[in-house]
Amino acid sequence: MLGRLVLLLVQLAVGWFGGQAIIAKIPSFGRLDIFVYAVIFAIIVWLLGFVGSVVLKDVAQPSPATLTVTLIGALLGAGLTLVPQVVSAVGSVVRGIPTLTYPLIGAVLGYLIRR
Repeated sequence: MLGRLVLLLVQLAVGWFGGQAIIAKIPSFGRLDIFVYAVIFAIIVWLLGFVGSVVLKDVAQPSPATLTVTLIGALLGAGLTLVPQVVSAVGSVVRGIPTLTYPLIGAVLGYLIRR
């Protein structure tokens, strides 16, 4: 259980900062940027799951199906940013959440759902 919690925190931290570094190096895709970011975040979260399964105890190795669910979660998170009512509702509850975190949170939740 502790291994999964550590993996969750590592996925969020490395996904955020590593994703930002990768995003800075790729060209802009206009309105599709958020979906490209979702794919990047999903791949980072899934790869960190592999690393975590080797390093941490009680963490199973992710399967290709886990990548699929992680990608779906990230794309759903990215899709939520297109609905202004959702963004404003979340912003009223939790202040200061950038819209770029929605795909990352969706990817991590998708990864955890598949576990």
